Amino acid sequence: MRSFLVKLFTLIVMLLGLPLLGIALTGLPIRQYLEFPPETRYVSHALFSWIAFTGYCLFILSMVIPLLIRDMQNRRQDGTDRFHAYPFPWWGWLGVVTGLIAWILAWTRFTWFAGFQRHTFTPLWLSFVLVINALTYRRKGHCMMLDRPGFFLLLFPTSAAFWWFFEYLNRFVQNWHYVGVHFSPWEYFWYATLSFSTVLPAVLGSREWILESSWIEKGLKGFFPLKFSRSKFLSWGFLLLATAGLAGIGVWPNFLFPLLWISPLLIIIPLQILMGEKHILCDIAQGDWRLVISSALAAFFCGWFWEMWNYYSLAKWEYSVPFVYRYLIFEMPILGYAGYLPFGLECAVIGGMLERNPFYPEPD
Repeated sequence: MRSFLVKLFTLIVMLLGLPLLGIALTGLPIRQYLEFPPETRYVSHALFSWIAFTGYCLFILSMVIPLLIRDMQNRRQDGTDRFHAYPFPWWGWLGVVTGLIAWILAWTRFTWFAGFQRHTFTPLWLSFVLVINALTYRRKGHCMMLDRPGFFLLLFPTSAAFWWFFEYLNRFVQNWHYVGVHFSPWEYFWYATLSFSTVLPAVLGSREWILESSWIEKGLKGFFPLKFSRSKFLSWGFLLLATAGLAGIGVWPNFLFPLLWISPLLIIIPLQILMGEKHILCDIAQGDWRLVISSALAAFFCGWFWEMWNYYSLAKWEYSVPFVYRYLIFEMPILGYAGYLPFGLECAVIGGMLERNPFYPEPD
């Protein structure tokens, strides 16, 4: 219990306190960063840069290309996929039907539906969660929703709190903003919390489905091992990097905005290493990349649906990303999709902490 509370307290204090400390020390007005609902645009984003765009592309490709090569090699060797013909459950069909209805209502503007038009996000994603669990059930005969109902239900409130941290960090870089509707502060809080509650169930449900694919099992269980010497020394280094970066994220938002997506990892994983705990990167030392890659792909998979369903919705978000805002797929610039990859790891880390926390009533 002590280690869980230490990690949670450290994460909260660093994520909430350091950005405010940074802008306070530099004399920037704190009040604008705490506006609620957030509506004022006060960050001046850098214009598109071919140098930055090319650099980000090369970095992302260096990470992705080895995995694509490994995947193609594995598929040539064995094109079969492990699939069991379990029946698609009735509640999965319910999710398909309700999802299609919610999709139609989200992208149309029926007069009779005008009062509810701005609330289509949550039914869309509740339907998605049902369908992805049903697909997992069809593949292997069980799924998270049925096997671990306590953990599954606990994901919803945890997810809401989890995403509010990203909304808070976004106040310092303003990489996205919401348009289309206006809410009072209490309406904004409750409606947003309801929507945010679907993030972890969607991503972790998708990861469970992806993990059951044979190409994940056969191609990434015996991938190249990646070991780090002096891991505790590196952990302290990453914690210091996260501390400095978060303190400066509001001061230099054009350069430090990637920390919005990676800073939780730079905090939690080093803390787990320093406490001698198992973490999401443990298995790659033996060449087992299944958990890492499936988590990243799950968020990328969900991200495609987030961005697609957002595109024609009434209540939606738009982006302002420095240096790389070009070649949009829906509202997202193409390189922005790379942010979903570390986000998937963060979802997995939070899910793992939730499973191992002392208050969780079910065994892992």
